[in-house]
Formats: sequence, structure tokens, C-alpha cells
Amino acid sequence: MRISRRLGALVAGAGLAGATILAAPPAMASTGDRSSTGDRSLAARLTADGNKFDRNARDYDVVTEAVLAVLAAKPSSPVGVLADGSTPVTAFLPNDQAFRFLVKDLTGNWVRSEKAVFTAVAGLGIDTVETVLLYHVVPGVTITKAQARRADGASLTTAQGGTIGVRVPYRSVPLVILKDADRNDANPFVVRFNINKGNAQIGHGISLVLRPVDL
Repeated sequence: MRISRRLGALVAGAGLAGATILAAPPAMASTGDRSSTGDRSLAARLTADGNKFDRNARDYDVVTEAVLAVLAAKPSSPVGVLADGSTPVTAFLPNDQAFRFLVKDLTGNWVRSEKAVFTAVAGLGIDTVETVLLYHVVPGVTITKAQARRADGASLTTAQGGTIGVRVPYRSVPLVILKDADRNDANPFVVRFNINKGNAQIGHGISLVLRPVDL
């Protein structure tokens, strides 16, 4: 449970969960897609399928339930920006398999049930879940697939306050790698682009959960 203790210490020591200010990241402000004017929120997009736990490891049931759990416990949480379709954000969304890998790191066990995966994630505590979710949100800008592919070397400032690096190693291959604060673990990469495209809020599915601290 070393990861759980370190993430908990991050919240307790920095007080990040309650003090987040949503602002556009300077390094990427000029890269955002200003033509995306639709106002459907990411929350509306992610819950449109009923958001039921299932056997599809490539969708986003766990992250959606995590957002809903935070908002149920803390209605004024900055995570609520994901339900405000008029506010531009780019969110990197770990798919259900990504959370399964995180739980394997937390417990040493491979958990197959999505409900059990969510229960293990929720067991970190609402403040910790909130902090981790905010580390996946880049506020104030809409970054599409095309723009992400041109963002090699960029640094994204997240709603949690930390940064994410962007690496695009090949021009001819749509591979976008995200470098989080954990220097020892594998970096996630984008597995699905342009979720909710055409709206001010856009998401990109990623292969692993971003870690806001070096674990």
C-alpha cells in the first residue's frame, strides 16, 4: 500500500484538493482549439451510456464513478468543472483497464470486476481521489488530437497544480505520451482521441492513471 500512503501524504501535506484554481496553462494556451464552441460537458458525454460497470475494459466507467463520488461528497469540488460545458477543459481519461493496473500496484492483486476496482480506488479516500482526478484535467483550453500531436515538449499545468509533460516521438505515428510526476513507473499514452469533439470540453483516453507524485 505504499502508493496509497504517498498519495495520502500528498493531499495532507500540500492541501491541494481544496485549493485548486482553474486557469489556462500558459505553455499550451495558444495551442487550444478555439473553434470548439459546443457546450456539451464531458460529464454528460461520459454518462450518456448509463455508466454501468461492465466487462468492457476500454471504456470509462471507473473514472466516471470516481468523479460522481467526489461530487456527491464535495459538491463544490473543482472536479465539478467537468459538468460545466461552457468552461473549456482538456481531460485525460484513464480507461477501466488503467485503473485495474493501479489497483494491482496498490494491492498486489489483479482485480477483474470493475465494481471491485472502483471500490479499491474509492478506498483511497475522497480527498485523494479528488487530487488524482484534478491531475488529469488541463483547464482553460481545448486540445484536439491534431494539436496534441504537434505538442512535443510541451508542459501542461493541471487543475491539481502539478504539470504533465507531452512527448510525441514520431511524426508519422499518432503516439502521444504523457510524462507524469512518477519518474520510476511507465508513462501512459493516449489510446483514444477526441472524446466529445466539437465542444469546449474534450477528453482523450489514456492507458494508465497519471500519478501526481513520484511513488
